[in-house]
Amino acid sequence: MKKIAFIGAGNMAKAIIKGLIKSELYPANEILVYNHRYEPTLQRLVEDTGVEGTTTLADAVKHGEILVLAVKPYVFASILPQIKPLLSANQLIVSIAAGVTIEQMTEALGAQKIVRVMPNTPAFVGAGMSSISPNDLATKEDTARVQQLFESMGKAAVVPETMIDAVIGVSGSSPAYTYIFIEALADGAVAEGMPRAMAYEFAAQAVLGAAKMVLDTNEHPGVLKDQVTSPGGTTIQAVQTLEENGFRAAVMKAVHAAAAKNREMS
Repeated sequence: MKKIAFIGAGNMAKAIIKGLIKSELYPANEILVYNHRYEPTLQRLVEDTGVEGTTTLADAVKHGEILVLAVKPYVFASILPQIKPLLSANQLIVSIAAGVTIEQMTEALGAQKIVRVMPNTPAFVGAGMSSISPNDLATKEDTARVQQLFESMGKAAVVPETMIDAVIGVSGSSPAYTYIFIEALADGAVAEGMPRAMAYEFAAQAVLGAAKMVLDTNEHPGVLKDQVTSPGGTTIQAVQTLEENGFRAAVMKAVHAAAAKNREMS
């Protein structure tokens, strides 16, 4: 029996699979991936990673003691009724779909062990942040196993499903806000005469380094900010400008907006 199977062969499935193989949690020959068509998406995944591919849904369901649902939310309504009669009680369902709740999956699948996961796109480069939310049937061992899976491509933390909306706002959607910030930093540097390619590199590395400082030092971000802002210096002048233009409030509103949209989708 295959240890893990994926329903869906898109970008996030590919990122997870590469993390599993790189971390040696699963060899490629123990991973089975289903997609409704073989070419070109599944074919590329098979060629890139060495996993086994199938266009028969029953093959994936029957072969995976862990079944990862890596399809778009709108596909769930058609996929769940198809897999329900094929499932065994011991199989663990892992869903990475935004807006599809554990309650909705339970209604479609019945009494089944389910863990809802919300990863983000930096998983593609091994720097993802994923929330892990189990239902009551999933054991502590099941939850720890899923957390280990997603830690193979970054960080993962167990959170109650009630926090999913906040997770979407603070990590699921926030890479987009950060890309806008990096682009704006670079535009400012270009306006000051720096070549654009160099500006993107300086801006991106500064953001990466600042994030790493927060994680590695475990200091409050405000403390780290204070360490950079010398009295009467350039940085405090820039911070004042950000505050005058509503930077902090705009970011908070963006998080609230993403969370509200996710509530609306659920």
